[in-house]
Amino acid sequence: MKKSSMFSFVLAFCLLAHLALPPAASAQSSNKPAGFSSELKALSKKTYKYFKDFTDAETGLTSDEVRMTDKGAEEAKRTSPTNIAMYMMSTVSAEQMRLIPKKEAVSRLKTTLNSLEKMDKWNGLFYNWYNTEDASVKKDWGQFISQVDNGWLSAGLIVVGQAYPELNGQTGKLVEEMDYAKLYDSEVGQFRGGYDVAKGALTDHHYGTFYTEPRVASYIAIGKGDVPREHWWKMYRTMPREWDWQSQIPEGQTVNYDGVDVFEGSYAYKGRKFVPSWGGSMLEALMPGMVIKEKDLGTRALGLNNQRHAELQIAYAKEKGYPAWGFSPSATPTGYSEFAATPLGISGYKDSSTVTAHATFLALDYVPKEARENIKALKKLKMMGKYGLYDSVNLETKEVAKAYLALDQGMIMVSVANYVKDGVIRDYFHNDPIGQKPEELLKKEVFSIQ
Repeated sequence: MKKSSMFSFVLAFCLLAHLALPPAASAQSSNKPAGFSSELKALSKKTYKYFKDFTDAETGLTSDEVRMTDKGAEEAKRTSPTNIAMYMMSTVSAEQMRLIPKKEAVSRLKTTLNSLEKMDKWNGLFYNWYNTEDASVKKDWGQFISQVDNGWLSAGLIVVGQAYPELNGQTGKLVEEMDYAKLYDSEVGQFRGGYDVAKGALTDHHYGTFYTEPRVASYIAIGKGDVPREHWWKMYRTMPREWDWQSQIPEGQTVNYDGVDVFEGSYAYKGRKFVPSWGGSMLEALMPGMVIKEKDLGTRALGLNNQRHAELQIAYAKEKGYPAWGFSPSATPTGYSEFAATPLGISGYKDSSTVTAHATFLALDYVPKEARENIKALKKLKMMGKYGLYDSVNLETKEVAKAYLALDQGMIMVSVANYVKDGVIRDYFHNDPIGQKPEELLKKEVFSIQ
């Protein structure tokens, strides 16, 4: 993710924690506003053009971000494992929506896979930043091995391998060689944030909060057999009640799953219970559901909480009197920052009157009618540009961050494909044994938010 942002959402807590059936098409289609799928496909065509224009033809690696200025497009020719995953899954999505032919999709992905095979790694895991022009490690940005970013790369490789069997040999080998055990703390039962190769040391902090984006890597590591199933239950749904520094004192009870006691705690906002993320952002809450069948299999836990989070983000925007909703880390006119619906976080980020486009698309499967209206609202705020919706807008100043991020463009592409093609990316992920094996963990849990 972004160098200074995607780890910080759990860092403060983690330092303390160190002490720490594919969806039925008819059912999904019945909730879809008429004509909305066509509108989304038209927007996704512009969105995918970003990947066409800013992916290096020789390496198959996509630039991290592009800012539109009076002088033209300013391209940041660096990439991360997550960006690579977003490009790969966006290409599968584009082909599924017939924006590009299959032959082109396979050719593009083959170029990327060839680069991935040759790129420097640590125990099969990828560094956090590479130069797009030659696929070399971007050493001036450090030599960090990120748990969460590698999780997304694994997810992208799994999806590609299932979408195109002719590539499965390459993708399968790369995933198999990614050794997540090297980042796992068996004494705590949680992952470290990552490993600093230059320092030769794991991070001090753990990824301890369950309802955050790193759960994708956790799910995959369990599916691979790199870490035990008990890891799923060792993460915190909320912090323990006695940790009174958190934004709310949770209510709930302790439940035993697979021999592990889990405090199934919840917060409340507007009289509705929910399990919080660390910051309260849409990315933490809903991004994992792009590949994991949380809605369909976690009907009493993750899927239900995803629905609740989308609805409460909308309620929060209404309470604040904002003309649009969708709070999540995003570009600003001068950089990148974390934004959230503050009450939905354990240590919530500020909203700073800023909404981002990708947040709306992550919520498509849960609030399609509201998402359609919100996209219209974003367009009224002059968010539309050459490559689809710009990354963010300040609702008070009306200032638009005229930036496009590979990460956020990818979330839009995959979310649209899942919506218009009835969960196609999730189906590919779960067709793989790695995606199938942990499914029981999703089914058995019951959050205390009924």
